[in-house]
Amino acid sequence: MGRGYVVEDAVEGYLSKLCEQQAGPITGLLIGQCSAQRDFVVLATRTPQNEESTAAAGKGPDKEWVTEHARQVSRMLPGGLSVLGVFIVTDADAKDSLTTLRQLVFAVENLISSDQLWSPVDDDVTDCVTLHINPKTRKTVCRTFDIKDPKSMAKPADWRYQSGVCSSWATVSCSLTVDMLVPLPENRTSTHNMEECLKGGLKTWVHQIESGVCLIDGKKLPEDSDLTVGQRRNMRQMYTAQLLITPEGHKLPDGVRECGGSVSVRGAIHSRAYIHSNKPRAKLAEKLLKRDVISTLATRVQMLLEELLTSEEESKNSRGKQQTELCLPRRVFCPVKVSGPVCVCDYQFIDEGLCEVTDRLKEMLDIEAADGDLDTRQEMTPEMIKSDVTAESPVDTVEVQEPRRNKNYMGVAMATAVALLGAAASLLYLNDI
Repeated sequence: MGRGYVVEDAVEGYLSKLCEQQAGPITGLLIGQCSAQRDFVVLATRTPQNEESTAAAGKGPDKEWVTEHARQVSRMLPGGLSVLGVFIVTDADAKDSLTTLRQLVFAVENLISSDQLWSPVDDDVTDCVTLHINPKTRKTVCRTFDIKDPKSMAKPADWRYQSGVCSSWATVSCSLTVDMLVPLPENRTSTHNMEECLKGGLKTWVHQIESGVCLIDGKKLPEDSDLTVGQRRNMRQMYTAQLLITPEGHKLPDGVRECGGSVSVRGAIHSRAYIHSNKPRAKLAEKLLKRDVISTLATRVQMLLEELLTSEEESKNSRGKQQTELCLPRRVFCPVKVSGPVCVCDYQFIDEGLCEVTDRLKEMLDIEAADGDLDTRQEMTPEMIKSDVTAESPVDTVEVQEPRRNKNYMGVAMATAVALLGAAASLLYLNDI
């Protein structure tokens, strides 16, 4: 027998509601956590309707639309949660839908993994799940593919519903101060150049995070130690972690090199990871927490770069050297409607209200949430701070008092960024030298 999937009862109810809808094929994502022996599915969400492709209805799922939805959803998942696979609700025969599901699950995984900066390890699970549901008979067919093998054949898998799948999961959280400086080349011409430089700077920072020492409740635990030893069974556990980072990534280069500016990312971020209750190990908790630290910072930087790309045309007329301060979005959490501690998250820009967060939760994850359901306590709203510019620095200063989404944040070719994140604020400083 293949892999086993333990599925939250609420997922069964959600899929049943989709079966009742009088519509064409419905695709969506399955979200949960992998383990060596079996996987846990705690959430399912349908692919949003693509209004622009209604003319192509009946030709099957839009692969690009499904994969982009998966990329956006993966950004909204804290540590320990990931997109495990895809589902389709259709009255077509399961065998006829197999090719479609295979194409979707490989495309989804390839796009998501292309955004991941952390390093894979040998014990990572490489099987992804596909689920076919017949809306008339409610029969489900579950199969898996090894997404690291392009020639992988479908393998049968066990799909079993259960209540309280994540009711006793552990939560490991930490706050981390970020202070990262990335030099920019003198001949950069667009945001694309800045993106490449930032990726390089982030990779250096990622290496520091991955090689850092993780303390859980003030102790360095052996990798194979059970987190729940000495704890009451089926009780939610909360752990506080600290990441001790070595300064090796800050070594100065042997020579002096010219640069056209710099990007300084400073602030504090809140990270958390959820750990399944099937003998969770300290090694797993550390891995998932570090990956969340990496993902949440990389996501915010990427989101701001995407906004800058949309405003690049407006920025082309900007001239002169300048320093610009930009606020990265803060992280907001929302509990999933299951019996457990699991939350999803979103990123709120300084000019957005909570209603925009709840709208995205509905659109991306099909979660109905009110403003009062959101946890906004983990990270402060970013605040602009005055930065000291030395007299020797030939830099004009441009203060952005209230950054707006989809508007001109800075002269792309002439600026840099500061990111205030989390329990502190998030600023992105862009300096031109």
